[in-house]
Amino acid sequence: MSISFLKSITFASAAALVAPGAAVAADQAAVPVAATQALALPTAGSVAAIYNQYKMKPIWFRNGAPTVAATQLVQILRRSPLDGLGSGPQLADQIEAAMRSTNGNPAAVDAAEQLMSSAWVLYVQTIKRPTPGMIYQYEVLKPQGGRTDQILLGAAAAPSLEAYISSVAAVNPIYSGIRDAEWARMQAAGTMTPDPKILANLERARSIPSRGRFVLVDVASQRLFMYENGAPVDSMKVIVGDTKLPTPMIASVMYYITYNPYWNAPDHLVKGPIAAKTLAGGKKYFDSMGYQVMADWSANSATVPFESVNWKDVAAGKTHVRVRQDPGPKNFMAQLKYPFANPQDIYLHDTPEKGPFSLANRARSNGCVRLEDAQRFGRWLLGREPSPRERRPRFRFSCHAAFQSTSPT
Repeated sequence: MSISFLKSITFASAAALVAPGAAVAADQAAVPVAATQALALPTAGSVAAIYNQYKMKPIWFRNGAPTVAATQLVQILRRSPLDGLGSGPQLADQIEAAMRSTNGNPAAVDAAEQLMSSAWVLYVQTIKRPTPGMIYQYEVLKPQGGRTDQILLGAAAAPSLEAYISSVAAVNPIYSGIRDAEWARMQAAGTMTPDPKILANLERARSIPSRGRFVLVDVASQRLFMYENGAPVDSMKVIVGDTKLPTPMIASVMYYITYNPYWNAPDHLVKGPIAAKTLAGGKKYFDSMGYQVMADWSANSATVPFESVNWKDVAAGKTHVRVRQDPGPKNFMAQLKYPFANPQDIYLHDTPEKGPFSLANRARSNGCVRLEDAQRFGRWLLGREPSPRERRPRFRFSCHAAFQSTSPT
């Protein structure tokens, strides 16, 4: 995937969800880079406590002299406004001044060492904030490793500190690709002001996994991407939620697929087009679509006779009924459903209607994601053809992939 393409992707965000230290980092974003006063780092106290508790030796200095990693940290901080740490360039100035003033003085070296570690901890906590507006179905899917002891002890134990901080700062290949391209643009233009759209992209890309198999639905480009160990291996068009019912940002895990799924119609569709068409076409229309009225929302619900439902009341919103569509040629999910746990019951699915995939704007669903080629997606998940042998609904517990959806602004 080219960097120019990565920059064209627009991810989404909403209300802030803040990890420890992130609120301070956000406040510091307003600090002018040219300010001359030293910054009081909120991480300094916890860093000093870790150094004292573990009797840590300097990690940024060797024999009283700054290491290559120290210079690398300065460079990371200079571009850190792209990561959400607006005070990074000022911290870089402080660190450079501290390194120049050590002159082999042990006390000055210790002070510079803890300044650098405090800046590094603040930086890592900034890039490990949860993405605003993202629904994390499982806590483990949030960015991990943001505690001061995790950050410092990980750095101290690394065989190569230079490689370690480079790896941490990369976040994931998509994130680093967008950031590096924007940083190169800023340097070429002689500006320290990032493009706000790029900052929004980075905010959303931060939660993308850095390795393993995962699925990324980008609502802005209306495409699904399949990744393996940080590299895209395939993609396809998708139909996503419209402006009234947009596809939300979700991070979850997909454990299984469903063959020949039932489709449970959302309430707004039941009282809208389904009720209207049923009033016009009667039981003949209702049966032709494979619909059944269910007594409740339980898995083993009984059916309700069609004649017992007042469809005028349903259309008026006075009566609410569950309408389920049986598997079959008219089922709106066709043959394959790819569910994953989330509070809004969003899932990926097949569709019998292929025409809309030729449209430029494919924001036409009620929030769920319709796949251009559900069979091909299933082959990637399962490693074989996803071929149901029966017409009845059937579950197959044999796939495992992380899922993430990102939405447009």
